[in-house]
Amino acid sequence: MADRPAVSVIIPCYNLGAYLGEAVDSVLSQTYQRFEVLIVDDGSTDPETAAVLADFRRPKTRVIRIEHQGVSAARNAGVAAAAGAYLCALDADDRLRPEYFERAVPILDQSPDVAFVSCWLRTFGDEAWDWKPERCDLPTLLWEDTVLTAALVRRDVMLEIGGYDVAMPAQGGEDWDLWLTLAERGYRGTIIPEVLFDYRRRAGSLSTASFYGAHHLPLTRHRITKHSKAYRSHLMDVFEHQDRETSTLLRLNDETERYIASDLEPAVVQRRQELARLRSRLASPAASPLDDAEPDSRRAAEDRLRELEAALAATAAEVDALRASMSWRITQPLRTAYSRWLQWRGAP
Repeated sequence: MADRPAVSVIIPCYNLGAYLGEAVDSVLSQTYQRFEVLIVDDGSTDPETAAVLADFRRPKTRVIRIEHQGVSAARNAGVAAAAGAYLCALDADDRLRPEYFERAVPILDQSPDVAFVSCWLRTFGDEAWDWKPERCDLPTLLWEDTVLTAALVRRDVMLEIGGYDVAMPAQGGEDWDLWLTLAERGYRGTIIPEVLFDYRRRAGSLSTASFYGAHHLPLTRHRITKHSKAYRSHLMDVFEHQDRETSTLLRLNDETERYIASDLEPAVVQRRQELARLRSRLASPAASPLDDAEPDSRRAAEDRLRELEAALAATAAEVDALRASMSWRITQPLRTAYSRWLQWRGAP
């Protein structure tokens, strides 16, 4: 029994060979070493991933190959092959912090009433921020997935509910559905208040498609329909949470919009005008007061020109970055609706 892994880490991999080694190494670096790693090749087609998987050798690690069926089926294949009492569904482009298992496993060992254990995370890649959810009870999970995909969960519980839902209309959100299903059936989870997970943010990821892209509405309809009884029972909890989160998001975006309109955009206009005047003077010495100026004065004007160009570029870049940010894009419909409501009620 001492040699049997306590944790089975299931890593579905579909054309993500470029990141796979980093993910596996993060598992091998755990301070708690009673684990196995099951890489499920979900019918990868790109040559780089095929080359990586063809000769992938790491301690405690094996590769399972299946035809391409999607992430839910790939994880279920890993669940079926797992030997550990606890499961960890790690995506091939993410990383565990070294102390994750050391913190999470004792909670499951010592608390039979806890079915899954999550933690806080830090994003890396295209974005950098910390995510620190506090609750993972049923009302909270109906509104927001506050549990990591890579949360540790008891294997016997997973088998009881039939694993991940392979009938979802699109890939993404299958872990949210899992935690909702467990919470509906009375299983309890907990969140370790510590950053123990690194979550990669990149364009084209499943999470991006499922939350902000074409997959969002079909997955939302599927989730609400499947868990309709729970949504009806906790409808006011969901509405209250939605109101709080929406009002906070709108307020923050309104502050950003005011900052752009009152500070950044006027600064851009002013600097463009000053640049135009200065360039005109430097380009026409005969008609410019600089014509009779000392060389030092002309150099000072040229230095000022470069400073203004740099300041203009920096200010314009800040405006573009704010307007291109994820929060700005996804709240555009909310801000438009809010603006129309203010106009309707005659607010200034």
